[in-house]
Amino acid sequence: MNSKLENVEKNIVQLEIEIPADKFEESMTKAFNKNKGRFAVPGFRKGKAPRNIVLRYYGEGVLYEDAINFACPEAYDKAVEEHDLNPVDRPEIDVVQVGSGQNFIFTAKVTVKPEVELGEYFGLEVEKPDAEVTDEDVQKELDKVAERNSRMVTIDDRDIINGDTVNINFEGSVDGEVFEGGTGTDYDLVIGSGTFIPGFEEQLIGKKTDEEVDVNVTFPEDYQAEELAGKEAVFNVKINEIKVKELPEIDDEFAKDVSEFETLEDYKNDIKSKLTETKEKDAKQKLEDSVIKKAVENSTIELPEVMIENQIDSILRNFDRSLRYQGMDLHSYIQMLGMDINNMRAQYKNMAEEQVRTQLVLEAISKKEDVNATDDELEEEIKKNAERMKQEIEDFKKHLRPEDIEYIKENLIIQNTIALLVEKAVVK
Repeated sequence: MNSKLENVEKNIVQLEIEIPADKFEESMTKAFNKNKGRFAVPGFRKGKAPRNIVLRYYGEGVLYEDAINFACPEAYDKAVEEHDLNPVDRPEIDVVQVGSGQNFIFTAKVTVKPEVELGEYFGLEVEKPDAEVTDEDVQKELDKVAERNSRMVTIDDRDIINGDTVNINFEGSVDGEVFEGGTGTDYDLVIGSGTFIPGFEEQLIGKKTDEEVDVNVTFPEDYQAEELAGKEAVFNVKINEIKVKELPEIDDEFAKDVSEFETLEDYKNDIKSKLTETKEKDAKQKLEDSVIKKAVENSTIELPEVMIENQIDSILRNFDRSLRYQGMDLHSYIQMLGMDINNMRAQYKNMAEEQVRTQLVLEAISKKEDVNATDDELEEEIKKNAERMKQEIEDFKKHLRPEDIEYIKENLIIQNTIALLVEKAVVK
């Protein structure tokens, strides 16, 4: 097999690949064996006619499509390896020469990974993110836990105030006519939440349990129900109940109820420890992101559009997968938002471009600095993956293909490259 490489335009190359006639003949034989059962030739049972008779009757062109499909992939892969190419899309195949006794010649035009012109990436100045946990942070976490353990208490010794939850019956009318969707029974409304039409909740402040009140409002001009937009309405409201949220007292008893600790002090220390661990992880991630962002900004790449589109495909596949865990899929989600797939793709274009650019820069730095991953690191990463999948490591390894291991190793190399960038950064 012979192959020649031609640069067509930026990031697009064309291979001309020539397969010897005797090698292509093997593909013709495979094509005949695949299809012989469908050939009907007079004087022979279907599928029993010899190849030379079949080709005389149908013409050898009847086998070309399958023969080409057999011949091209292997030859293309060898040519890609020979010329050390990194294709990022499927090739566009064109046949140049095919025929009995002739060498088979075809061209494969394909987009390849772009060259990365690296700028400064060592010694980058970045700010150290704050990872300190304050007493105020601990108190906020305690307040959240207290909020989750609160209960609603009915009160009847005062009027409604802002922040109360009131249970109401209501009936709305415009020009004396009750309108669709304007009626509710035993509805819990938090005063001040802005859930109802502007002006509605404020008019309930100062009212009492069992009191009835007419609430006068005007629907906004841009209200979703066009027949009500800008209209004045009256809601007859019956106040059934006034409720307030009662928070537990944050003390030793509270700590015992919500944790495994006997004292509030021990519980607070545990909260601080966990918050510190989380903040330190966040700070590490922010530091890495800052260094990577500067390295990418200092580099120059002309991104092929196909790489961005492929990355959008990947993002949407992952999004669809996460939606399915929630009982929905991407198609339904897009319909619910009143969008189409092109709008959705456009929303993710900048993200996809940034991800591709970052990946290419990190790959270029790892190559230039000869960053690698040791066997021990690879083994440890495989072990972590097995633990995440809740599998024994030996069972997990049995299902790993060579390309899976290569993918894990490539990710490790990128992680090590990021660690090197941070190590060489000037952190202020």
